[in-house]
This record gives sequence, structure tokens and C-alpha cells, in this order.
Amino acid sequence: MESEKLTNKEEEVMQVLWNMEAAFIKDMLPLFTEPKLHYNTLSTIIRNLEEKGYVAHRQFGNTYQYFPVVSKQDYQNNFVLNKVVGGYFNNSYRDLVAYFAKEEKISPDELREIITMIEKGE
Repeated sequence: MESEKLTNKEEEVMQVLWNMEAAFIKDMLPLFTEPKLHYNTLSTIIRNLEEKGYVAHRQFGNTYQYFPVVSKQDYQNNFVLNKVVGGYFNNSYRDLVAYFAKEEKISPDELREIITMIEKGE
């Protein structure tokens, strides 16, 4: 995926689109309550997402229905996880796993299961 990183507000809009799968701006507006977004603001964010390659649209008369062209999974894989591992674990997945083991967020049995999955190439 060649798309660029999203702003926090763009990520919020994408979360809505990922959940709705396709939507008109008027249908998304009620979901933004804190803070409330205005129609023009949401429209601008959607256009920016389209320019960045995350969203496309279908035209219905003079209105547009928007839909994501980048899956949530692809975005998570390319930006969210890389940001966490890079920013908090010095780009080391080993340090990430060690953190979860140390904090007892992962059990020894789960860790063995992960090792088995890696060895089997799953």
C-alpha cells in the first residue's frame, strides 16, 4: 500500500466508513458528536481521504456515496502496528512480545502456541 499516514480526524472518518462499508456524508454526520462535525468539514476530510487513495465514490445524481478502498487490516498492518513497534519498542517485535510476557498479558502457553505457529509458517 502506497497511501500516506492519516491524521487522527481522518482515522475517525475511516473507522466510520469501515464500519458502514459505504455511506453518504449526510448519513455519517450524526456519528460525529464529540466534537460535532459540520457537513463541509466532513466533506473536506472525505475529499482529502480520496486524494490520499483511501476512499473512492459512486455518483448518484449530484450526491456521492463514499466507500473505503484501503481495508482496515491493510491500514493496521502498514501504519498502526509499525508505529507502535517503532515508537515504543525500537522496531523490535521481540521487545514487543517480551513486554507482553513481562506484563503477564500473554501466558506461557499462548507464547508456545505463537512459536508453534511461526515454526509452521502460519
